[in-house]
Amino acid sequence: MSLKNSNASNKIHSFLLNKLKDKRTLQIYEKFENNLKINENFVVAVSGGPDSLALSFLAKIYSIKNCLNVKYLIVDHKLRNNSSSEARYVQKQLKKYSIKLDILTWHGVKPKKNIQSIARDKRYKLLIDKTKKFKTKNILLGHHLDDLFENFFIRILRGSGLNGLVSLDQKTQVTKVNLLRPLLNFDKKDLIYISKYIFGSFVEDQSNKDDKFKRVKIRNFLKQLETEGLDRNKFLLTVKNLKFANESIDFYTKKNLTKNISFLKKKKSIVLKEDFFNHSREVIFRSFTEVIKIVGKKYYPARGKKIDKILSEINNKASFKVTLGGCIIKKVNQTIILSKE
Repeated sequence: MSLKNSNASNKIHSFLLNKLKDKRTLQIYEKFENNLKINENFVVAVSGGPDSLALSFLAKIYSIKNCLNVKYLIVDHKLRNNSSSEARYVQKQLKKYSIKLDILTWHGVKPKKNIQSIARDKRYKLLIDKTKKFKTKNILLGHHLDDLFENFFIRILRGSGLNGLVSLDQKTQVTKVNLLRPLLNFDKKDLIYISKYIFGSFVEDQSNKDDKFKRVKIRNFLKQLETEGLDRNKFLLTVKNLKFANESIDFYTKKNLTKNISFLKKKKSIVLKEDFFNHSREVIFRSFTEVIKIVGKKYYPARGKKIDKILSEINNKASFKVTLGGCIIKKVNQTIILSKE
């Protein structure tokens, strides 16, 4: 870096650090710092909305204070006519604060159904692949408290079990990359405050107002519940209690996987011991789901209905052979064997 650029960067850093003199901004940053607590380089996923712009500022301050190298990425899905110009606008805005934003583009045929879900999966894939190229293993996401509530109700509508209802967590791992959500206990109003205070404006995705999408319908439903007395703190307490119950089930699931599976043929096949099935239904279901993911080398689990059907066949049939999630599942002489398809 040239001396001129170095001086300009130092001025920007001083300008940003001075923003912490604002009492509310300082309180929000200190909460963010306590939530993050990492000493490794990381990537920040940006969208241009108030959540991700607030995250960009907070992450920038954190990187300055901890001398960390941070990369900023935005995904242009090309689902809207102005998506590319919006991405470039956000890139230009962040550049003013010495934040270099790289644009990742989703090329190819776009879906006509289940658009938001498919776009989310594609976005994660682009972010994770790029993060690995940076030789970094941490991605910061801008999910906040409202997202936690919305996710909960969306999963209810899908008929999800306990694990699905509390699936949005502060840390999850996908193919050895950590997805970190340091804003998960932040109110959206605080993030809007930061975004306006630092950047002056933010990009509004019009699809967030289109009630043809399930998430938007849920968002509007929650607003209505709040006007009728929904207590957000009590709701959050309910979610936390469910998480504690979920952690207990996970504990016994991991114990089952450690004790009651055996690897064969250089870990390409797994044999389930008899005691694998001597647990509660939920522990067996999760354990079996995880074994299918391990053998099939999949990130996303197979559909619950299909797993339930196979577990029923294990109980009721003397022998069978089926395929699911990239696995061949066989029952031979009371022994269950899973092999790569």
